[in-house]
Amino acid sequence: MNPAAKDAEPGQVDLANQQALADWLPGRLAAEQPAVLVIGDVMLDGWWTGSIERMCREAPAPVVDINSRGAAPGGAANTAMNLAALGARVAVAGIIGTDAAGVELRDKLVAAGIDVRYLQSHPDMVTTTKIRISSGGQVLLRMDDSATAVPPDALAALAASVRDAVGRRSAVLVCDYGTGVLAEPVRAALLAVLGGTGPGPAAGGPGRPLVVVDSHDPRPWAQLGPDLVTPNAQEAARLLGCRLPEGPERVDAVAAAAPALLAATGSRAVVVTLDRDGTVLLGPGGMAHRTWARPAAEKQASGAGDTFVAALTLAIAGGLPLAAGLDLAQAAADVVVHQPGTSVCSTGQLSRYLRAFADTALGADELLRQMELHRAEGQRIVLTNGCFDVLHSGHTRYLSQARQLGDVLVVALNSDDSVRRLKGPDRPINNVADRAAVVAALSCVDYVTVFDTPTAAPLIRHLRPEVYAKGGDYTPEMLAETPAVEEYGGRVAILDYVAERSTTTVVNRIRDGEGAATNR
Repeated sequence: MNPAAKDAEPGQVDLANQQALADWLPGRLAAEQPAVLVIGDVMLDGWWTGSIERMCREAPAPVVDINSRGAAPGGAANTAMNLAALGARVAVAGIIGTDAAGVELRDKLVAAGIDVRYLQSHPDMVTTTKIRISSGGQVLLRMDDSATAVPPDALAALAASVRDAVGRRSAVLVCDYGTGVLAEPVRAALLAVLGGTGPGPAAGGPGRPLVVVDSHDPRPWAQLGPDLVTPNAQEAARLLGCRLPEGPERVDAVAAAAPALLAATGSRAVVVTLDRDGTVLLGPGGMAHRTWARPAAEKQASGAGDTFVAALTLAIAGGLPLAAGLDLAQAAADVVVHQPGTSVCSTGQLSRYLRAFADTALGADELLRQMELHRAEGQRIVLTNGCFDVLHSGHTRYLSQARQLGDVLVVALNSDDSVRRLKGPDRPINNVADRAAVVAALSCVDYVTVFDTPTAAPLIRHLRPEVYAKGGDYTPEMLAETPAVEEYGGRVAILDYVAERSTTTVVNRIRDGEGAATNR
């Protein structure tokens, strides 16, 4: 259910104001069918599996008897496949060989409905392949094969196609993994068409599509003035010329480096992907948003980063705010890390994943059992509570801040009767099942529960969280829950309050038939 309007159908929703992840949202974005160009390093991923029963005589190496061979588009081609699976109209531009791998890659892209007219084939080009050999669910070896040099006439042909390829696109996604396909002729052509700090339309200006750069080294693309770049932790460290710390300090180090990363990349925003630690969105003011990855046990998953940048591009091109797009992209990546091989996340899979959060609210006793397991691993529990009736950006920022106070975030929701007692007979706008589903889908939230008591004090005494967090213009002395927290030596944390984005303000705006509030 749409948390922003009680009776609105998904097709009536203004996506620019959408902050929460509802199960209808992927379908709504797919219906937008944004036209996206993916340009860069396409490749073919191979997945060979077999059994091991002996060692070879020449060296201490296992002999793998291959019993199955599979292949899937990889690199920029996997990004294109994910975009197509999520509903975008996708064209791909790059360079492949006329070899068997190139033929197979082209065929798979065409079968997915992707426009390959800008995919250049050249007899002197070697199609990049990455073949993984596994046994017993464990990858043992990866064999990479790629061209030592890209034919100059192939580069010239790709560069000549750029203007037509970019025309009338909602977004252009540059995937540069350093193979040489996006060398100077192609980069110069993109700069001439897309502008940025060079000739052509200004970055972020009218007439220019969304420009996203996913590159091992974003610095050569700084002149393009991207709207967004997506380095991983290692790539961010290279940009900064330093080694990032491990653990929670890594996020703080990345956030502190926001000005340097924005300057080095020339981008309006930077999303640093941190594997198991999720992602961090950086803007001129520092860390603007964060997501958390959900643990996965699949050892052979590959390409989650491609899925992430594809879903993020689709979301922003489709009209979602950047923070909400980041949450949706994290959810899509969480889907594929549970699948073996190089895989994609489809609209249906993403909707089912979000729908699964609808029944995730735990009772107090089951929640306590889960908390005991976390404490056994030395993890700190953070608890917060509220109605969370109409979720808005103030809520999501506050919950993200709360999550950073510990290792596990529990959100306790007021029951429907409790909300009516607090807010009046016309509330809640959304029932508790809908509210729980929306809150649970946020990557920063680990558990959701429901309480019906006048305050959260009984639940606090039951769970004994290390930190009790509350958002608003309070002091700890003003909270009825503070004595319960202090009884066992817990800590009360007061987080930011965004007055202009209060739920009451949003509800009144909806009832008055007003549009989005002007940014301040």
